[in-house]
Amino acid sequence: MFFCTFSRYPWGEEAFALAKETDKPIFLSVGYSTCHWCHVMERESFESPSIAALMNAAFVNIKMDREERPDIDRIYMTFVQAISGSGGWPMSVWLTPDLEPFYGGTYYPPDDRYFGRPGFRSLIQTISEQYRENREKTYQSAKKIMEVLKRSTLLAPVQELPSAEETATRCLQQLTRSYEPLYGGFSDHPKFPQPVNLLFLLDRAARKNSTAPDRFSTIKMVEATLEGMAKGGIHDHVGQGFARYSVDKKWHVPHFEKMLYDQAQLVVAYTAAFNLTKKPEYAEVVKDILKYVERDLTHPETGGFFSGEDADSHPTFDSKEKKEGAFYVWRSDEVETCLGGKASTKEGLSCADVFKMAYGIEDKGNCDPLSDPHDELKEQNVLFQAKTAEETAKKFGLSKEEVDGLLDEGRTVLFNFRNINRPRPGLDTKIVTSWNGKLKFLWIIDGRKIRVF
Repeated sequence: MFFCTFSRYPWGEEAFALAKETDKPIFLSVGYSTCHWCHVMERESFESPSIAALMNAAFVNIKMDREERPDIDRIYMTFVQAISGSGGWPMSVWLTPDLEPFYGGTYYPPDDRYFGRPGFRSLIQTISEQYRENREKTYQSAKKIMEVLKRSTLLAPVQELPSAEETATRCLQQLTRSYEPLYGGFSDHPKFPQPVNLLFLLDRAARKNSTAPDRFSTIKMVEATLEGMAKGGIHDHVGQGFARYSVDKKWHVPHFEKMLYDQAQLVVAYTAAFNLTKKPEYAEVVKDILKYVERDLTHPETGGFFSGEDADSHPTFDSKEKKEGAFYVWRSDEVETCLGGKASTKEGLSCADVFKMAYGIEDKGNCDPLSDPHDELKEQNVLFQAKTAEETAKKFGLSKEEVDGLLDEGRTVLFNFRNINRPRPGLDTKIVTSWNGKLKFLWIIDGRKIRVF
């Protein structure tokens, strides 16, 4: 999975014994195949000969896939979240040879460059020095941290537990406070779909004893979130399915990895919303996701579901460097080349004109530089529903049916173009038992049985 110049070991006794024998701390890096920032840290730090030399000299280095050892990942992620207030991948943790953590975080840039945040090079030098010169202090700190974590996981005895209704009311209040009203979702940015929250709200809205005002506001939060995601760039309008999250509050610019578990949970959320509201657009999103899973994430022989697709890919077949989103983004002139020759029923108007209006395509790109720290999306467009079919039809003096036909044709042409002319992102072919084993029901689409997990 990772190709690094530092000496690294799998999680296991060989590495633990070496750490004790050489009296070196352990550096544990946890990531997964489709993680964008895991690959960034790999390129910037782990493949740097000078940084790798420091790592090899100071630590016993362990590289681990979170999906292969979710139990270990959970333990040390709890530690990272406790000391930093947040978590994520890549997860970087330093341990004593007895596997007790004493420092940790997530992604670190190679050098000191982000608002006083230490770079990885400086950090490993500091940690190595502290470990050599203040060994006892490091061990005592690690033991205290572990004691605190153990205590925090033990539930204190309570005389009386709150009722289920009281608990649900408190959850509803918390979600209402965190709700972002402009574009939906429950944070400013980055924005994750969080289907569990949506399903909870839908359940509350569906209850018979739900008051009219509460029901209206609850459904409104769900619908704004589902519609914002479906219209946004987090949704692959050309090839179906959803990216893991967006880096902005508008659901526009995603981290482009597509994970199996997101597709699964979103299918359930959109299905539940359709059952409650009967809005046909939610059923269309369900079909969209299942089409993607069946086509791109399903093993052709066993029928098992693959884990996900990478965020990064090569822009062309002869390019040496991968870029985030390269498979998914479009320059304005590319869209013009693909669709400009396809005329509409109105003289002088092409499919490209209609498509660019509907999906927010701009000549200089539509990505906010603040959402693109590595300039990988410069002059590129992430497709999003900027105008409805009705709004686009009114703009060009066409019928809605004509616009629907042009947009459908445009999506098909771009889908075929990118599949032929662009290398696909890497596919994580692991079939994770827990992700595949949670079969909930069969969904019938066009007479075919599609497994929903």
